[in-house]
Amino acid sequence: MLNIHNLSVSFQGEYLFEGITFMLSPGNRVGLVGKNGAGKSTLLRIISGEQEYDEGAIATDKEVSIGFLKQDIDFTKGRTVLEESYEAFSEIKKFEKQLEEINTQLAERTDYESDSYNQLMIDLNEVQHQYEIHGGYNYQGETERILQGLGFQREDFNKVTETFSGGWRMRIELAKLLLQNNDILLLDEPTNHLDIESILWLEEFLNNYPGAVVVVSHDKMFLDNVTNRTIEISLGKIYDYPKPYTKYLVLRKELREQQLASQKNQQKQIEQTEKLIEKFRAKASKATMAQSLIKKLDKMDRIEVDEDDNAVMSLRFPVSVTPGKVVITAQNASKSYGDKQVLNNVNLLIERDSKTAFVGQNGQGKSTLAKMIVGEIPFDGSIELGHNVQIGYFAQNQADYLDGSKTVEETMIDAADEKTRPRVRDILGSFLFRGEEVDKYVRVLSGGERNRLALAKLLLQPFNVLVMDEPTNHLDIKSKNVLKEALRNFQGTLILVSHDRDFLQGLTNKVYEFKDRELKEYLGDIDYFLEQRNLQNLREAEKRTKVASEEKKNTSNGKQSYEEQKKVKSLQNKLSKTEAQISKLEKEIKEIDVELQINYEETIAKPNFFDFYQAKKDKLNTLMEEWETITERLEKL
Repeated sequence: MLNIHNLSVSFQGEYLFEGITFMLSPGNRVGLVGKNGAGKSTLLRIISGEQEYDEGAIATDKEVSIGFLKQDIDFTKGRTVLEESYEAFSEIKKFEKQLEEINTQLAERTDYESDSYNQLMIDLNEVQHQYEIHGGYNYQGETERILQGLGFQREDFNKVTETFSGGWRMRIELAKLLLQNNDILLLDEPTNHLDIESILWLEEFLNNYPGAVVVVSHDKMFLDNVTNRTIEISLGKIYDYPKPYTKYLVLRKELREQQLASQKNQQKQIEQTEKLIEKFRAKASKATMAQSLIKKLDKMDRIEVDEDDNAVMSLRFPVSVTPGKVVITAQNASKSYGDKQVLNNVNLLIERDSKTAFVGQNGQGKSTLAKMIVGEIPFDGSIELGHNVQIGYFAQNQADYLDGSKTVEETMIDAADEKTRPRVRDILGSFLFRGEEVDKYVRVLSGGERNRLALAKLLLQPFNVLVMDEPTNHLDIKSKNVLKEALRNFQGTLILVSHDRDFLQGLTNKVYEFKDRELKEYLGDIDYFLEQRNLQNLREAEKRTKVASEEKKNTSNGKQSYEEQKKVKSLQNKLSKTEAQISKLEKEIKEIDVELQINYEETIAKPNFFDFYQAKKDKLNTLMEEWETITERLEKL
């Protein structure tokens, strides 16, 4: 389908990558990975034909079509969702224009017997035939079906695209690519700005895609769920394995260990041969043998070990001062944009040292509430900060606020105060801006490098509450791991808006879901939230089925049906609370078990330890029995 041979690209005399070769075949779902600035986006642009290359060749089968989803989507302003989606059908639109021109001429002319009029009739028939072959009579219905499958409502179809958030515009672009049925699909960071539900939809779509897919992503879970092959660009070379990302890492590590062992054995052979050469050179009778050994040594293929780019940023968020027990309180907080109400009467309490995740579909108010908390936008109701609260804020588009005309070092110095200005170089060094890189202008930095610089700026001011809105966008996997570890060790209060399941796992202990202008609290991490959502969806589906059947059975007794619904709702609320308590207790007991393993004697020496430990286990058993009772009552209903 597509063959890349000895491809090389250089910038300012230095190779970005050199002599890379690989093929793409139908069914390949490739995860293209590597550090920020390694050349991933550049390679996609080259494959799509948007960028030239220095050396090598790219060959494709005849009539291979390539669809390219870029990081930055640029829609023409004023187009509606439907009009933008119809841009996927350029060929059909061309035929539509021809049909319109021919029909206009036929309506205006009266020379019905002329040869030219007859030719117009022939042209009309031919264009109509081509229009039908290309799906001209079906494309509008197909477009609406795909848009609805992606979560758009019919009332959204005629709204202009600029009224939608980045994640929804990404869905429009995905719809266009899906409608085009391309042979090769190139996706550059497709999960940036997508909510978890959208990512799950995209995973299912790509797993059923018949052509070849190349995905640049820093979402490990997404790569593992979608890809069957990994190509890593590292230090100008590529490493290509027919495995998803996590399995590829294992294989790459094993290969490197084998190379190191083989290189060590070969080095021993070389040393022994060199000793023999020196020994035989001293004797005239052995001179021929010495020359033979020298030739053998010259012809030997030296085993090389793959270079590994292990440079990662170093990140630690210091806490300024200890705040009061309650750091943020929201009462009846609401926000509207014109006629559209995003949040309605939100009540929220964030305690010191808590780790909270904001999740939900795009456009449901996650970023809006974050901006309300930090005082960036006006709102109705009240949000109060506790005693000694100092907030550090990382916006979703934080990198866009950087001045492209300044250098990296100038950006930091301008944001620093007297205390932090002497530490600017050290901070930049820990974020991988070293040597001449601090003199780079911001405008030439990659998306990941700009994000790193924005994170570095965050360390110039003290804080004890950290609000981060999609901080992992554009960060490579190694940098994401460093950021996650730094947030895990952060001793302050964390509020994290993110769609990245892998990044959120084990990082937060409370989840707020944003839906229908309201918040719902889940006392657990992201895995607990997803588990609860799946259970709830099943219960809601079951409830709708039961209510419908009850209405058919009891058409003459509407009151009984209403009472049944009330009972079901009450039991479901009890079940949800019981499950949350069980999850919390199981986590506490597990932590005690870990303490016992690490330091048994010190743990059991605590006052009334065994009574305390047994009480938790007894409580868990009681809750489990309650859960069974509630479940049985729900099943009977």
